[in-house]
Formats: sequence, C-alpha cells, structure tokens
Amino acid sequence: MKKLKYILLTVLFCLPHGMMAQVEEDESDYQDDEDVVIVTNEEGEEEEIEVPEALDEDLDSLLQLYSSQVYLQVDSNCNLPNINPVYEKEVYMQRLKMLPTIMEMPYNDVVQKFIDRYSGKLRRTVSLVLGAQNFYMPIFEQALETYGLPLELKYLPVIESALNPKAVSRVGATGLWQFMLATGKQYGLEVNSLVDERRDPIRSSYAAARYLRDLYRIFNDWNLVIAAYNCGPENINKAVHRAGGVKDYWHIYPYLPSETRGYVPAFIAANYIMNYYCEHNICPMLSRLPVKTDTVVVNRDIHFEQIVAVTGIPLEQLQELNPQYRRNIVNGNNKPSVLRMPPQYITAFIDQEDSVYNYNPELLTKRLEVAVNDDVPMYSSRKSSRIRSRATRRRSSRSKSITIRKGQTLSEIARRNHTTVDRLRRLNGIRGNNIRAGKKLRVK
Repeated sequence: MKKLKYILLTVLFCLPHGMMAQVEEDESDYQDDEDVVIVTNEEGEEEEIEVPEALDEDLDSLLQLYSSQVYLQVDSNCNLPNINPVYEKEVYMQRLKMLPTIMEMPYNDVVQKFIDRYSGKLRRTVSLVLGAQNFYMPIFEQALETYGLPLELKYLPVIESALNPKAVSRVGATGLWQFMLATGKQYGLEVNSLVDERRDPIRSSYAAARYLRDLYRIFNDWNLVIAAYNCGPENINKAVHRAGGVKDYWHIYPYLPSETRGYVPAFIAANYIMNYYCEHNICPMLSRLPVKTDTVVVNRDIHFEQIVAVTGIPLEQLQELNPQYRRNIVNGNNKPSVLRMPPQYITAFIDQEDSVYNYNPELLTKRLEVAVNDDVPMYSSRKSSRIRSRATRRRSSRSKSITIRKGQTLSEIARRNHTTVDRLRRLNGIRGNNIRAGKKLRVK
C-alpha cells in the first residue's frame, strides 16, 4: 500500500503563524493512491483504514449531474494558488474546537489523514460540493431541526454520497443518505420496481433524521451514532462488548470494521473542510439557485415522455426534480403520486392534462387480460405427428362426458361434476338452460 504522497515545497520567506510548509497540489501526485489511508499506531505499526466510498467518488460523474451542468460553474475570478498549506497540529485542534457544534470534534492522526485527503486529493470534489450544498443543505437542516438533532449532522451526506442523489454504493446503499433497502423501508421509504424514495432528497432526509434520532436513543453518544449509521447498531454493540462495555468510539475503535474506523474521522474532517476551505486555498464552485418548483398530484399512470412532449419541460430537468421514479414512470394508479416541476410547467400540465395522458398511450400499455393459445401446432414431420398424437391423447384423457338423465338440470349436473353452468354451456355450445334426456353432455 502506498501512503498519501505530498510534495513539500521549501519556501525562503517567513510563513504565517502556525504554518509549517506548503504543499503544491498536482493531480498526478494521487493517481496511484488506493482506497485506504495508512496511520501509525503507538507501537510504530502501520494500519490500513478503509476510506468511505464517497471519498473516492469520481469527479467526472459528479460533473455530469444535471444540477452540476446547469447551476454550477468554476469561479473564474478565483485567484487562490493551487497550493495546500500545511499547519501545525495545534492549529487544526484550535479550529476544530472553534466549530459551533454540540458534537465532539476531537483531533488525532487519523482525523489529520482525512483532512489531508479532503484538502489534497479531493480538493476539486470539495469545490463542487461547496457549490452543490446550496441545493441540499437547507433540506438537511430543516429535517434535522424538526427532530431536534445537531445541525452538524448535515455533513453526513458529504461522506456518504458526495451530495449525489443518484449515488449507489457497491453494496446497494442508495441516495444522498445511502440507505440500505431494509432500513429505508423500515423508515417509510417506498422502494419497488418503479419508485425508490431513497433517492428523494426530502423524504430521505426526514427518514435519516428519524433514524439518527433512534440511534441516539440507543447509544446516547453522537460518535457512536455516526458509527452505527455506517455499520449498523449490532456491530457497535459487538464492539462495545469486546471492549469491556465501554461506550466510547475511540475506545472500541480496534474492534470496529475497517471502514467504520475511518468513518467518524472522515465526518470530523468533513466538518473541518466545509468550514475552513479558504485556509486551504479551495474555491467553491459558483452556484445559482435552481428555479422555484411546485408539485402536482397525479392519480393515473404517466410516463415522463408524455409530460415532456406536451408541456415542453426538458427530460433531464424532470428527472433531476423527480429522482425517485426509477423508470421514468409515475405509478399514479397505485396511489396518488407527487410530481415536481417549475411553476410554468405545472400550469401547462394542468391546462393540458388530458392531452398529456392521451399522448402516445402505448408507452404505458399493459394488458389487463390475455387469452391462452391452446391450439396444437400442425407439423408435417413424423416427430411432430407423434407429439400431436400424444397431445390429442392427453386432451382425450382429460375430457369426460355423461348421459343426461330425465329431470336433470344444468345446475344439478354442474354441481355433481364440480364445475359451473357457464363452463358446461361453453363446452357443449348450449344457449339457455334447455337440455334433453338421453343426450351426451361434456362435463370436462
């Protein structure tokens, strides 16, 4: 494994107080880095800590998001040098201490490694996230405030998904808050073939706030809550048990899964870099707020292409505003469903609703009833004749006829032979109820 590499520049002039040196950032310095950070313990042994998946989110994929392309741009007036200053340990400690948080934000070598990763390898991703936070942080803060939780938890999605609502981890965790399927459903998020509310920024944020609240009721310690959010409360309880019952993240640290050992330090580092990015010469991408939106409730199935064709809304914008619909289909027949659009398209939708539903209805065609083809194919080959003969024998063996006795009725015959009057009529081509004694009647 290779450690994170930094090129230390020797400077000949006096450095600002607390600054040790400067590190010039070059993307090539990181091209061989792996998905771990390496720390040295008190015994001098190197330890690999797995990096949370979102910390290696491909920047190009984030730039391809509709919101990034439409609402974000590089600040051309940014004159900060592409140099990452490195400070004395006491400077980092003081800055973490100054953060207005309820949660404990301690410093150690592991936290430092993640600060270095954010301010170094991931500085361009941090620039994008600083711009994209304008889209999502108000939603996160409102959800956390509703349940009386520390607002610094709003930075959890930074390490969970790099603020990508479409993010899917290698184990299937999905959305900004990276809910697993079972946990998402437990907290009221609908997931089926057409809908995945884990990708809905609003609903998933409130579900995450409830989940975090419940975890705090279990552990009464925010660092353990964050760790449990990553690996599940069962793993935290196991680690506490193995550590002799001490409920302290840094005490149970050796007994945690590899990624969870890096998770709380990554969260502390995220709080640091989202507040002290300027001190590391990182310029946020400029963002303009997305257009205002409104919602309309639909009570019938509808395809995005129908809406696009009639209202004129761009498909990419419709998908961006409604990421929970996995197949571009709103399943309004199942239950009233919400569709989010800018106000002008809401108006166009309401004014032309019939035209929307009537546009190319084949997009949503599902047969309600189908007939089964029970004809036996006619083939000229001897093999096919044998197959046809066997099929005929099977059909014959399944058929059954009776002789109608005097006084019998269709309903009586149907009851005796465990069938229905309608089926007797179909099998025998009978209209009405008239039958004659002595005639054969097929009952099967």
